Amino acid sequence: VQLQASGGGLVQTGDFLRLSCEASERTFNTYTVGWFRQAPGKEREFVAAVRGSNGYTYYSDSVKGRFTISRDKAKSTVYLQMNTLKAEDTAVYYCAAGPGIILSSIQRGPSYAYWGQGTLVTVSS
Repeated sequence: VQLQASGGGLVQTGDFLRLSCEASERTFNTYTVGWFRQAPGKEREFVAAVRGSNGYTYYSDSVKGRFTISRDKAKSTVYLQMNTLKAEDTAVYYCAAGPGIILSSIQRGPSYAYWGQGTLVTVSS
């Protein structure tokens, strides 16, 4: 499965962006899909995920209430709506997907088999 992440850009504090993660195969629709980010000089961190089995969503504390993950199965695409952006949201954002990810591992990058190339989000203050 190939993943194509897009939608990044340069915005100001308080603005919004919507990232997209489009997959090459429809089996993607059954996978858990996660968004991760990596800021300059920092380790990659979990942002949000949506489970393939039941559609439940999960968020890191730093984005809860501001970001929303959703999926459109007809388009084999997962979105990350990011509202009220802050300077600390600046990072390269990656989407990832994989089958059979248990709940306790959903925030761990190695749990995901497939990764997109990343899209840069820069929030200017």
